Order: sequence, then structure tokens, then C-alpha cells
Amino acid sequence: MVQPPLALRRRPDALLLDFGGVVFQTRKHPDGRAAAARHLHGVLARAGHDVDVELLRGSLDAGFAALKDWKNAAGRRRAPAELDHRTIWVDFLASDLDERVREVLAGDAAGLLAALAPLISEHEVRPGVRALLAAARDIGVRVGMVSNAHSGRFHRELVRAAGLQDHFGVQVYSDEVGIRKPHPEMIRLAARALGTTPEHCWYVGDTQDRDVVAGRRAGAGAVVLTRHHHTDTPPYPVRERADAVLDTPEGLVAPLRASRAGVGTSSAVSASVSPAAERDPRRLPGGLLLDQGGVIASSTPTPDVLYAFAASVAERFARSGYATTADAVVSLVRTGHERYRAWKAGHPVTGPIPEITQREFWRDMVGRELPDHARALLLAESAQLTLEYARSKSHAVMRPGVREVLEFCADRAVPVAIVSNTVCGRAAREELDRFGIAHLVGAHVYSDELGRRKPDPATVHAAVTALGVAPADCWFVGDKPWRDTAVALAAGVAGAVIVRGGSATDDEIDAALAGPSDQRPTHVIDEMDDLLGLWADDPLPLTPSGT
Repeated sequence: MVQPPLALRRRPDALLLDFGGVVFQTRKHPDGRAAAARHLHGVLARAGHDVDVELLRGSLDAGFAALKDWKNAAGRRRAPAELDHRTIWVDFLASDLDERVREVLAGDAAGLLAALAPLISEHEVRPGVRALLAAARDIGVRVGMVSNAHSGRFHRELVRAAGLQDHFGVQVYSDEVGIRKPHPEMIRLAARALGTTPEHCWYVGDTQDRDVVAGRRAGAGAVVLTRHHHTDTPPYPVRERADAVLDTPEGLVAPLRASRAGVGTSSAVSASVSPAAERDPRRLPGGLLLDQGGVIASSTPTPDVLYAFAASVAERFARSGYATTADAVVSLVRTGHERYRAWKAGHPVTGPIPEITQREFWRDMVGRELPDHARALLLAESAQLTLEYARSKSHAVMRPGVREVLEFCADRAVPVAIVSNTVCGRAAREELDRFGIAHLVGAHVYSDELGRRKPDPATVHAAVTALGVAPADCWFVGDKPWRDTAVALAAGVAGAVIVRGGSATDDEIDAALAGPSDQRPTHVIDEMDDLLGLWADDPLPLTPSGT
């Protein structure tokens, strides 16, 4: 019987697996790029842009070719950063398209990457993976995912749909943590989140230039390759070598079960109009910008659902070796939210106004006092945690009159964009879809995706660019004068409308009407369909500037 390499004889604390080529195998759909181009054509049409499908297909082909070259080049860097979702569209997939088209696509960058992935490729679990995961569970070896990805959310959904989610204590995807292999921190982060170190992990990948190099730089206890598309054909010579090269993950089952516990294994830690308005905005706008919370939707807290979320986080902690309770998680999240409020209050309201990243919120706000490996788990899982938290903390219902306003705009070719401060644009999009109005919105600007938050005028500028209209041809509807009216006026929007019944009290709104001009709305309405009365005398939209 052939003995496994020495590095595979000592039992690891954790087994770290790549996604593509290890857990899943992929095949390109013959018509995948064409299907992706048709999907983009529909997205752009909702924003009022009729772009030829073949033009979109050509841009995708060029962009993916350039992305492949960029990835190969990044593999030579010592500590490569991952591209953010907006950059992938603006600088690669849509870089030769019209600015307005680029901004629409960039406005839903992450969602579009997730939507295109299954159109372009099919995925199935590789032979032996389930047996390997079962072996790890049987002998008490924790499991993590470490993968370069432009859509970690799509990868997570595939893992869930395949019934593999409960096997993984942590999933680390490059687009969610901001770095990519061969950056050794990818492997170090996963190891920390599982309560160990790379020296006590086996890392399994499928490429020499990214996976073997990352494993060696991180100091993994063993580095294994399972053959896939490019295993034997790296883009350039690679000096480092794997400890073993297997045809499928099935070949690792026996060595893992036969491995022996070694010494030095780390232990897991445990409608009134402002009389003083300085301008008279034209009635029906060339574009309509809407805040989401308080304008499109009103929300009611759901403490029971939030508690269930906290319980699921506690279970996730337990799988990674950190014991806590749902009550403790609820307390952590509440404290983190208070710190986030203080963080926002500490930034000036002029000049560039940054939005906190999801990674910073969970690691630095929620997990500030936790052990390092628990904070590492929060960092690695931050994108998924943010989505689940947004879904659980409250239940939103659509405000009266919203659908009527959106359909009125659609009938008159007035494009609509959302401009909203949020730490989870993905959840906000889900809300629009649940309301059945997503098809009536042409562009989205969410602060977590743009990296800037209202009242920074960059938020409005991104929206009007996406719609192809000038700020002076737009109206903006918000619910907070100190933020929404301020950003609208600072950006040069013609109509700055405040709707009652949102975050601001009636007293605060009335004070704004008599207050400083930079926060004074041009109109105040009681419900959204009051807009239709303001527009009743002007049946045709203004001619957009700059088109």
C-alpha cells in the first residue's frame, strides 16, 4: 500500500477547500454569453436604454478576456486585492459602453454578477466531495471554504442548494473580504475563523499559480491539488509544488481518515409648499429620485425574527469553535448598531461622506470585544450576516401611493432611481421585488455599494448619471430634511420633496420649512400619490439635459 506524503499523515485541525475545481466542477454553457447579453438588454431597457444585444455580447467577451488577463497578472502579486463589483462593470465588462449604460450596470453590480453566473456556467458537486465532508465530520475536523469569486453570494447559494452548508464552519470569498489568492491572508482568515492556524490545516485547491502559492505563503500544513480545467497548465511557470496531486477529491478521503492526531494542535477559543422656496421647479420631472426607507416602505420591528437570526449566528459560532448564546448575539448586534450610529455622527456632513463597509460593521462594531478568531468569522461571513440581519430586524410594507406614482412615471417615460443609505443594498432590492415594483425602477444607488452616503452629493450624481438626466431636471423625494433635502439641494436637484410619515417627525419637518435654506424642502406631502396632484398641470416630461 502506497503511503501518503508525510504532510498528509498528521491529522489537521481544519480542512480548507477551494470552491471551483474542488467542491464544484464547472462547465460553460454554449450559449451562456449570449444569454447574459440578453439579460443585460432587459435590465437596461427598464432604465430607458435600448442597447443592441450584439454590442453587449461583444463588450462581455472583451471584458471577460481582460478579466482573465487581470486574474493571471494578480496571481504574480504578493498580496493582491480583489476587484470590487462596480469596478468589474465600469472597467471591464462595460468599459466601452455609454456612460449612462455603465452607471446602470454598476448600480446593480453585485446582483448582476450573481444573475449572470448561472447563465454562463453550470455547476455540480465533484465526485468524492460528500464522502470527504462526511469523513471530516466523523473525525472532528472542521471545514472551511476559501475561494476567489466575483459573486460569493452565488457561491453561497450553490452550497446551500447542494445541501452542503452545514458542513462548513466558514466560507471565505474574495469579493466579500476584499483580497484574493494567492494573498495568504485568505487562508489565514479561514484558519483563524475556525480557531486554528494555517500550520494545522490542509488546503486543497486546483491551480498552481493561485492555490499552491497561497498555501505555501500562508504556511499551510499540507497543500493538495485536485485536477480540473487548468491544474496542469498554469499561465506561467510556478516554482512551488503541491504535496499531492489527485484526480478528484475522492482521493483525499482515505488519507484524511488514516491521518493521526499530531502534537501542537491549537485549541479552539472557546402637501404644503415652502413659502420661502427660492426656485419654482418645473412640474413633471425628467427623472425621479426616491429614498427607499420611509418613502417607498415603512417598517415595523420583528424581535422574534431577529432573535431567530441571533440563534443562527450562535450556531455558526459554535461550528467554528466559539461558544455563545442567542441572547449574547442580540446584545452584540445592538451594541454594534449604537457604535455605527456614533461612527456616522463623527463624520462631517460636507465633503466626501463615507459609508461603513459590511466587514467593518461586523468585525469592528459588533465584534470589537470578541476573541480574534470570532472576529475573523464575523469578517469572513460579513456579507451573508448583513443580508440575514437586514431581513430579520424588521418587516417592511409598501407605502400607499407608491405603485401609482411609479406606474405614472413608467407610462410617461420618466425614469426612476433609488438613492438610499443602507448597509445592505441586496436586501433593499429584495424588498422592491417583494412589493412587485422592481421592474419600475431603472437604477439603484445604495450607500454600501457606492461607498458614499447621503448627504454626499456623489449619491445623487451617480443616480442622475445612470438615468441620463441632469439634476436640474429631477425631483428627489425623501423623508429626512437634514439628509434628503440637503443632498438634493447640494446636488442641484430642482424639486426637493419631503413625505410625512417616515423617520422625521411632523415638528422636524415643519421646522425645516422655516429653517436654513440648505435643508428647506420645496414641497411637503402627506402620501406619495400627492405627487400626482403636483404634476397634474403638466402631462409631458421635461426634456432631459445632456441627452
